[in-house]
Amino acid sequence: QVQLVETGGGLVQPGGSLRLSCVASGLNLGSGLYTMGWFRQAPGKEHTFIATITWHGSRTDYADSVKGRFTISRDNAKNEVYLQMVSLKPEDTATYFCGASRGDTLYYQRGDYDYWGQGTQVTVSS
Repeated sequence: QVQLVETGGGLVQPGGSLRLSCVASGLNLGSGLYTMGWFRQAPGKEHTFIATITWHGSRTDYADSVKGRFTISRDNAKNEVYLQMVSLKPEDTATYFCGASRGDTLYYQRGDYDYWGQGTQVTVSS
């Protein structure tokens, strides 16, 4: 059974930083078959794309709203994916989800992902 578990969310002041982690079980991220992505959902809004990374980590891409502030990375040996977030803003407040997609390209649509975690809450407030 495939499971993705996100951790690292919390309450942070504007301008602060957080590092989210996503641990995968039931699949081997290093198998060369899984692109990973981060999405977020603010209250009352749709899921929106944040970042994506190919299985070998050589290709990444970001939503314009987070470029230069967020960094996606992965450690296939640990079956983990990370989202480093700096210079956080109140509008970054949302539940953050990681997804795994069977494929070897960058994916931007929620429907392109095969597995999802339950999410971790990030609140940016003073």
